Amino acid sequence: EVSLLFAGDAMQHKAQIQSAKQGEAYDYSPCFADITHEIAAADYAVVNLESPIGGQPYTGYPCFSAPDEFPIALQNAGFDLFLTANNHCLDRYTRGAIRTLHILDSIGADHIGTYDSKDSFERFYPFITSIKGIRIAFLNYTYGTNGFTPHSPLIVNYIDEEKIKKDIFRAKTLSADLIVACLHWGDEYQLLPNKRQEDLADFLAKEGVQLIIGAHPHVIQPMELRYDEQGNPCALIVYSLGNFISNMKTRDTVGGAMVKVVIRRDITGKILLQSAQHTLVYTRRPTIQKENFRVVPAIQELKEHPHRPHLKGFAEKAHEISSKYNKGVTEYQIEPVNPTFK
Repeated sequence: EVSLLFAGDAMQHKAQIQSAKQGEAYDYSPCFADITHEIAAADYAVVNLESPIGGQPYTGYPCFSAPDEFPIALQNAGFDLFLTANNHCLDRYTRGAIRTLHILDSIGADHIGTYDSKDSFERFYPFITSIKGIRIAFLNYTYGTNGFTPHSPLIVNYIDEEKIKKDIFRAKTLSADLIVACLHWGDEYQLLPNKRQEDLADFLAKEGVQLIIGAHPHVIQPMELRYDEQGNPCALIVYSLGNFISNMKTRDTVGGAMVKVVIRRDITGKILLQSAQHTLVYTRRPTIQKENFRVVPAIQELKEHPHRPHLKGFAEKAHEISSKYNKGVTEYQIEPVNPTFK
C-alpha cells in the first residue's frame, strides 16, 4: 500500500509574513505543528505553492513573494512535492519564478509545473517517482498567470488538451503505474465546478489519469470517485481543495481540505484505488501579538473554540457540499497532537 496526501493553496498574505518575522529571519515552524504528524505519515505529500519565493521585498496580495523560510517549513511539515504552475507563479515575473525553482532545488524538494530551461523540462517532466515499487507520474498545469507572460528560458505548463495528451502518453511510455494530474482551474469562490472543469476532468479520466486534483477557487468543491464496468474505483476527481493556509477571511476561504488516497498493487500487478478520504483544516489567525498563523484540524478546533470567526459556518457549508455532491470520498478526523492542544 502507498498513501498519498494532497493539500490546497499554501499562500502568504502580508499579515502572515509579518506574523512570522523574527528579527531579520522568518519562523513558520508553529504554523503546521498541529498537523505535521498527519502530513508526515503519508508516503508522499503534495502541496500547491501559491506564492513565488521571489526575494525581497516580501509582499502579499495581489503580487506575492514569500520568504525563503516558507517552503522550508512546508517541507519540514512533511510535504514532498511542490506544485508551481498557478496563476501567481509570475507575480515576480520570470526572474522570481526561476528563483523559486532554485530555492526549491537548494532544499532538495521535488517540484513540477514550471521549469528554468527547456533542458529541465525535458529531463524532469512528467515527474515520476517510485514509492514502494509503484511508479507514480505527476502532471501540473494552470489556466493562466494573471496576464503575465513567461520569458525564455522559463517554461510554464498551461492547460492545453493536446499538450496534456502528449504528456500522459509520455508518462505511460515511461512505465508509470499511476498518473496524477494537478490542475489550477475553475472560478474563484464558487462552491461548484464550472463546465470547463467538468469537461477537462472527463477528458483526463478518459485518457487514463487516475487522480485529478484541483486548486485555485480558494474554497472546497465536490469530490468524486468513479468506477469502471467491473465496479472497481478507477478515477478520483477533486475539483478544489480550497486554502491550506492563508489570511483570507470569508466563510468558505478560512480553511480547506486535505485528501488522503491509498493505492495498492493487486496480485495481478494492477494498481487499485483502495480508498479516498478527506479531512477539513482551518487557518487560525493570531489573536495576540507575536502569535503566528496555525493550520489546525477544523472539527477539533470547533470543539475547542466554537467561537472562532467563520469556523462553524465553514465546517457546516463544507459538510453540506460534501453530503450533497461527494461520491465515494469519506471524511475522517485528524487525531490531535495531544487531546488538549490549544
